[in-house]
Amino acid sequence: MPPNIALKAMNTGHRLLLAVSCGKLGSEFGGMPSIELVTTGRKSGRPHAVMLTAPLVDGDTYVVVASRGGDPVHPAWYHNLRDNPDVLVSVRNGPRRPMKARPATPEERAKLWPRVVASYKTYGGYQERTTREIPLVLLTPASPSAG
Repeated sequence: MPPNIALKAMNTGHRLLLAVSCGKLGSEFGGMPSIELVTTGRKSGRPHAVMLTAPLVDGDTYVVVASRGGDPVHPAWYHNLRDNPDVLVSVRNGPRRPMKARPATPEERAKLWPRVVASYKTYGGYQERTTREIPLVLLTPASPSAG
């Protein structure tokens, strides 16, 4: 299981790669688009950004995996979005857009998980390493506010 410092270093390296290449490198990994997910800290109330990949894309919906490398605990970003589903998402180093995040229902996960593992087999290995069920999160465009 990767320690927090390793995860933060990977995120920093990913951002640096995107910055120095003007987005030409690091906007995709293994055929999956890279996603910057900005959540609101459930304790601090401050924005927190993390770099992820989306193994499944269905129209405007992106599916991300709360794997944390097969760690026995959910990643902090997952807890944050459960408490506040209003997030910002940048796809392939594009502009940040407001989106809603929600964990997949058990039925959705049962249908989506085999597709995730088919796209990127490492996720299957992460699930084998842990006793927790690794959640899938659906990111969908936020509805425009009435006003």
